[in-house]
Amino acid sequence: MVSAEAEQAERTLDELIPVAHQIADAINTVVVGKPGAIRLAMTVLLAEGHALIEDVPGVGKTLLAKALARSIDCSVRRVQFTPDLLPSDITGVSAYNQELREFEFKPGPIFANLVLGDEINRASPKTQSALLESMEERQVTVDGVTYPLESPFMVIATQNPIEMEGTYPLPEAQRDRFTARISIGYPDAAAEIAMLDSHGSSSPLDDLKPAAHATDVRALIAAVREVHVAAQVRQYIIDIITATRNASALRLGASPRAALHLLRASRAYAALEDRNFVIPDDVQLLAGPVLAHRLLPTAEAVVGREQPEHVLARIVERVPLHNR
Repeated sequence: MVSAEAEQAERTLDELIPVAHQIADAINTVVVGKPGAIRLAMTVLLAEGHALIEDVPGVGKTLLAKALARSIDCSVRRVQFTPDLLPSDITGVSAYNQELREFEFKPGPIFANLVLGDEINRASPKTQSALLESMEERQVTVDGVTYPLESPFMVIATQNPIEMEGTYPLPEAQRDRFTARISIGYPDAAAEIAMLDSHGSSSPLDDLKPAAHATDVRALIAAVREVHVAAQVRQYIIDIITATRNASALRLGASPRAALHLLRASRAYAALEDRNFVIPDDVQLLAGPVLAHRLLPTAEAVVGREQPEHVLARIVERVPLHNR
């Protein structure tokens, strides 16, 4: 007899994509006027990645993270990052059990399907680094013992710009593990009026019901892996990555991990567009969110206020798509 989870895994992409749209529609009822940010968050989820939501206070960073978490019937834990937070507060700790006369592991909040890290750059770099192993290897090692994390596993971290007081810049290794950086921005006038109507008296987050189960997301992730990426598109991704390493305005270009994340995100985005193949437009659209937060400008570029996003935009415009 085939288990329910095995049946879910056998479902095709065409059968599963409506589930992804249902999740996005549920988030849309809470986060008003930001379909692009919601689509990008869904792309990261289906690409088995992690999202860094960065923007000024009050634009809905935590609301987007909460809405995504509540729209899926799975385990969710939230971590409020503060300067005094310890790595063990995230990963868990081995405590001595007096009755059993042995140490037993007490899992931390990282042991959930969706982990919401609020204001991640308010914690010290040591505490931020506690997420490195879990985000890359889907496991946690405490006192020499390794504990696997259940799929789906996604870290959704929010942060204010580093110019804000009381913040610590994320280390390069930490930023490189986030699949994409999402900037929400201020809503337009019509969306802000709609927000006053819907959020003025109560939060629509309270009425948000799960639109899918964790098994649906697992099946979606498995189906997205099968989205076709032609050799020309793969070469196009590598050409963009290589160009970032050779750009005179950048002292740190994109890593091989960045190339993998761009490929996976392109597959997920194509699936959300109801396609089973990736086109160059997908790569171009995602290059900024997936790559820009990993790039470091040179001192001259910083003085000239040239942001990595601007350098990357010029690279994408300049790199040709070769028909091979």
